[in-house]
Amino acid sequence: MRTNPFFQKYNTPFEVPPFDQIRMEDYEEAFMEGIRREDEHLEIMLNNPEPPTFDNTILNVEEDEEKNEYYSLLDKVSSVFFNLMSADANDEMEALAQKIQPALTKHSNDIALNGRLFERIKAVYENHRELTAEENALLEKVYKGFVRRGALLDDEGKARLRELSEEFSMLALKFAQNELKETKDFILHITDENDLQGIPENHRRAAEEEAKERGLEGWVFTLDMPSYGPFLKYADNRELREKLFMAYNTICTHDNENNNIEICRRMVNIRRELAQLLGYESHADYVLENRMASNTANVYKLLNDLIDAYKPAAEAEREELKDMARRCNGKDFELKPWDASYYSNKLLLEKYNVDAEMARPYFELDKVIKGVFDLAGRLYGIFFMENDDIPVYHPDVKAYTVYDKDETYLAVLYADFYPRNGKQGGAWMTSYQEQYISKKGENVRPHVSLVMNFSKPTEDKPALLTLDEVETFLHEFGHSLHAMFSNVRFVSLSGTNVWWDFVELPSQFMENFSLEREFLSTFAFHYETGEPIPDELVQRLIDSRNFAVGSGCLRQVSFGLLDMAYHTMTKPFDEDLIRFEKKAWEKAIIGKQLENTCMTVHFSHIMSGGYSAGYYSYKWAEVLDADAFAVFKREGIFNKETAQRFRDCILSKGGTEHPMTLYKRFRGGEPTIDALLERNGIKRPQQ
Repeated sequence: MRTNPFFQKYNTPFEVPPFDQIRMEDYEEAFMEGIRREDEHLEIMLNNPEPPTFDNTILNVEEDEEKNEYYSLLDKVSSVFFNLMSADANDEMEALAQKIQPALTKHSNDIALNGRLFERIKAVYENHRELTAEENALLEKVYKGFVRRGALLDDEGKARLRELSEEFSMLALKFAQNELKETKDFILHITDENDLQGIPENHRRAAEEEAKERGLEGWVFTLDMPSYGPFLKYADNRELREKLFMAYNTICTHDNENNNIEICRRMVNIRRELAQLLGYESHADYVLENRMASNTANVYKLLNDLIDAYKPAAEAEREELKDMARRCNGKDFELKPWDASYYSNKLLLEKYNVDAEMARPYFELDKVIKGVFDLAGRLYGIFFMENDDIPVYHPDVKAYTVYDKDETYLAVLYADFYPRNGKQGGAWMTSYQEQYISKKGENVRPHVSLVMNFSKPTEDKPALLTLDEVETFLHEFGHSLHAMFSNVRFVSLSGTNVWWDFVELPSQFMENFSLEREFLSTFAFHYETGEPIPDELVQRLIDSRNFAVGSGCLRQVSFGLLDMAYHTMTKPFDEDLIRFEKKAWEKAIIGKQLENTCMTVHFSHIMSGGYSAGYYSYKWAEVLDADAFAVFKREGIFNKETAQRFRDCILSKGGTEHPMTLYKRFRGGEPTIDALLERNGIKRPQQ
């Protein structure tokens, strides 16, 4: 008789999920049994007649029902199911998600709002044995986590919290499903080859392959970034650029079942009401209590300082762009948003003789993979071995065994590079298992996944990346290193389980290597001739790295302003969502805004993701990464001692200490904005 694979120890290399054995019906059975086992485990703990201690209470919150591991059955099935919901979803999974989400939210609330459990936790918090620093960090996280999830509320407050959180979980799921459907439903189907003028051959071939996969003649462009971005950048046909631009920027605003406008408004109001129920003025106040930024004033100071520093450059860049467009079309030409990428690329070519396609032949994906892996080896001594014995969830996915410098097993790494139906856009890192040390003393190593959406190979060309895509790879790989190097005792403090405005430091730090000659020389060879990337092309790329840096900064700041505008509200939000968006970020917008476009309705980072009241963290971490890389530039970008210090002080520590404590231990002091301003050419380096 067949056994549900989630119910037994995985008989796979390194006990990775047996994707090839899991059936659709296994998920629901495992979810419900996982909930039942955790409920049973909780009752056993609550009925323990002994006084509550760190070991019989706090550790029992962290551990599963078998009392010797930190990954319960519910953790196992959840990690697989929800990761695949992002990377390889189908209609059956989406239907099950709608069905199972209320039960999962109720179960989570049953634990968080259990008065008997909180009394035990509170007793330990107020009176406990001497703890190690990491044990104390766990105690703080558990106690404050229960308080922040409503443990101190009265019965009426707890009931309302349940209602709101259950409603929110369903709305967040619906938001993400609507966004995916709207993104995948639209195609730009071209049958006249004249409409492809300006588009490089490799993008034409990719569009032709896309059409063939759909059983269509001609060429198909989609709203996935490897298709959408190049079309906006290269297509001479302005009318089609506008069509594609408007399709993307009106996702989930149409009068159909995928409209997210009311969903977003309700989500903002639920977050505000939940925060106020817990005693905070706004959702931002609630979130920032556990952030390096500490409060809204500090966030706005960062965003406003960046506007002051970068807006003059952005305004000058805008005028340059307008001038380029008029020189091409006449003095009466009016630059529109669907023109910006097109003429920006022409201006870049004119000023620096550089175009994203010039570097692409030197960035063959297989060689980039080797280059990035070798970079980690050069810095930290680790190495990667492709492992065909590890089951994967899709044929596109590659699996690697990662070994440390002493040749001991470090981690499993999955790499999923290409877009497909059922896969969300963008790029991210996630885990199927995080690192921890079991009660038996075994250092259980992580199973990490890199998920991206790069241009696919065609019949006659391998997958070739742009420099931007190489930087994306490095970014997500930085998150992966953070997870893989983790060396802590408790899973809830492991890897990337750090304060949100610190989590982007390891990822953005890695982007700094993208234009370092010593790095490029290891992998950037022409895919046909084998010639290394020319020094003069590298120099042009370096010279152009700050092209449109002001506009790029303000774009990120505008997203941060929008996020904060929604989440600093103290009164019910009943305004027109689209108009509110335009007003919220206008301080950082250069140029006229379109009336009927809307980002909020597909801004998954702040709506269904983890970045609500936290989008500023990208810029916060950029200050940190520039400051940190300045140390490497001074001591040597491949200096093994510096890299080891970065690993020991930051990458291996997870959330066991305050982020600033960790950073100062590496840096020797607090960061300043100076390195970022110097890197971006906004401020001249000090002599």
